[in-house]
Amino acid sequence: MRMRLAVVTKLLVLALLISSLFSGAAGAEATLPDFVALAKKLKPAVVNISTSKTITPQKRQRPSGGDPFQEYFDKFDDAPNQHPFKQKNLGSGFIISDDGFIITNYHVVAGADEIKVKLSDGREFRGEVQGRDEKFDLALIRIDAKGHLPIAPLGDSDRMEVGEWVMAIGNPFGLAQTVTAGIVSAQGRVIGSGPYDDYIQTDASINPGNSGGPLFNTKGEVIGINTAIVAGGQGIGFAIPVNMAKSILTQLKETGKVTRGWLGVSVQPVTPDLAKSFGLEGEKGALIAEVMKNSPAEKSGLKGGDIILKFDGRAIHEMGELPRLVAATPVGKKVTVLVQREGREESVPVTVEQLKDGEGGEDVALPSDRLGIKVAELTPERAQHLRVQGDRGVVVTEVEPDSLGDRAGIVEGDLVREVNGVRTAQVADYSKAVSAVKKGGYLRVLLRRGEASLFVALRLDKGN
Repeated sequence: MRMRLAVVTKLLVLALLISSLFSGAAGAEATLPDFVALAKKLKPAVVNISTSKTITPQKRQRPSGGDPFQEYFDKFDDAPNQHPFKQKNLGSGFIISDDGFIITNYHVVAGADEIKVKLSDGREFRGEVQGRDEKFDLALIRIDAKGHLPIAPLGDSDRMEVGEWVMAIGNPFGLAQTVTAGIVSAQGRVIGSGPYDDYIQTDASINPGNSGGPLFNTKGEVIGINTAIVAGGQGIGFAIPVNMAKSILTQLKETGKVTRGWLGVSVQPVTPDLAKSFGLEGEKGALIAEVMKNSPAEKSGLKGGDIILKFDGRAIHEMGELPRLVAATPVGKKVTVLVQREGREESVPVTVEQLKDGEGGEDVALPSDRLGIKVAELTPERAQHLRVQGDRGVVVTEVEPDSLGDRAGIVEGDLVREVNGVRTAQVADYSKAVSAVKKGGYLRVLLRRGEASLFVALRLDKGN
């Protein structure tokens, strides 16, 4: 009897476990997004954009002075394919206000002579560019439509997590109102498209023509503007976080352009070796390689070799975050910059100024058995031979392949400005600074390469 009771008990427990597994699976299925409802709700706020611009071919440069083929070039320049022609482009966008303002990519409307906007109900309107920001690849256009317009609400891209469901709506290959879905694959992607790269990566299918269209979360809020794809890639697309657009919308509406903050520094990543050479725990922050003359950074006392850990209260986890934060800071705002300087943390007050066009930032031979490089006094002759600027200092004249210097990125023609914070005006200064480092210690070298400054770090192992 007891044996039968035990068997029955085990069967009941097993049944309960199976029931809980199935109920859990059913619950998981119930939490999936209702893409049908989302598409019906959101498609009316998404528009298709078609543009055209006149391309005038450049005429071939004609030879000067009685060339026997002059007649041939004259005929070539007058050929039919040399006449101006219309270049067409397709893209997407989404309505953000009832008075007809629409967000899209700058590259969709750049240089356009004519912009046509088609709504989901088939109506077409002429679009006018109200504002543009080439660096963020964003544009604000407007249509004059009567009556109520459906609006795509803007969400908070900072709250998105990798793995969350997203949906894209756009005009890929001219196929209007196409809906695709996927997840957030990654955040903070840098793809080399500009100084403020900070893309959301998604596997929701994005193709040519999706540019400027919205990337929605499951609440039906725009969290990104679909912008780029990887050539030859499948399932990889990139969207501008909508918070970047929100930060400049007011300026685009009011002035048609964007005014950005400027600090006036050139920064570089903090590598593991650099972190150790500075006594920093972890590869965090942005290392100042150069402070520009008459910049806010110089006026406030920031120095080359400072590591910026926080800007205006926000931690700098990696170098690329700093330019974006500075650019988004209102001009004239006084902020606190937390830096590590000579092993201790200091707070430096800085008043952010306006970024203007052309301002960046956003900035005897040593035996070769130690570093694998040779240096010499810079003379006018050496400067001319190595094609470097300046008439004094210490210049790298030779780098051994696969040496410490080579692996650190030092190249022939680099000017050595500092070694471990010591200025190196002469080879003797350089030799003394290097010799002072014990085996196993780190060398932090400030170089001048062309118009740029950069730090490199080298560790002198037991063999050095």
